[in-house]
Amino acid sequence: MWSPKSNKGGGFNQFYINMTETCVGDIVFSFSDTLIKTVGVISAPARSSEKPKEFGKAGDAWDTDGWLVQVDYEEISNPLKPKDHMDILGPLLPERYSPIRVDGGGNQVYLAEIPKPMATALLSLIGHQSNVAIEEGQEREIKNRTDIDVTVKYQLVRSRVGQGQYRNNLERHEVGCRITGITDKRFLTASHIKPWAKSNDFEKLDGNNGLLLSPHIDRLFDRGYISFEDNGQLMFSPVLPPEVVVAWGLNNPVVKEPLSSKQATYMAVHRNGIFRST
Repeated sequence: MWSPKSNKGGGFNQFYINMTETCVGDIVFSFSDTLIKTVGVISAPARSSEKPKEFGKAGDAWDTDGWLVQVDYEEISNPLKPKDHMDILGPLLPERYSPIRVDGGGNQVYLAEIPKPMATALLSLIGHQSNVAIEEGQEREIKNRTDIDVTVKYQLVRSRVGQGQYRNNLERHEVGCRITGITDKRFLTASHIKPWAKSNDFEKLDGNNGLLLSPHIDRLFDRGYISFEDNGQLMFSPVLPPEVVVAWGLNNPVVKEPLSSKQATYMAVHRNGIFRST
């Protein structure tokens, strides 16, 4: 992202000042033509920079001295139209400098700060399309932290892909895939129940926050097509095609074991926030 440092004539502009208040790991929603089409994660703090040549003649009236913020963007396969969800988003809009109006239309702004509840709601509406960008941003943030030592950083980063200390902790609680019955660890994925991107440091490494799943089962679980009741009963999303259920033999899980009380706490988060109930 690039913006001039002030309005034409040197006047105050909160949306340009917001460029300097961004932090590594912050999430950016790109809104244009009534749609959120990309989600990005800030990977470097703002720095002074001349207007990029890629802008061409756009903004010829702007001062060429501006702010540059590096953002790693991920395109959303199904763009979100905020106007269709104002019953959810309307009460969460910022009181000042809002990027959109109460009717869902856009305001003429550049970079607006939004409240955390609004950001959470947007991520929920966008769904798992945004997870990769968010996780990569959090990983960079972990690497830049000064409150933990290098060993803890390594453990947290490795836990993102289900390896290291997290996997060791998980294997103390789960012996195999609850659906296929596979116990050979070479063919199992250590899957977080409460997503890594939404977990705190403890939860990222907690062995209770996970299941060992066959890769194809992990894909369904991670994307909310299946979940589990506390008694271990498998739940199917209504949008999961029946032919997938049959082809992958999901009707007869090999293991029907209740979740532990600690696993159940995490699974409630999955059922309420990840599972595709509609």
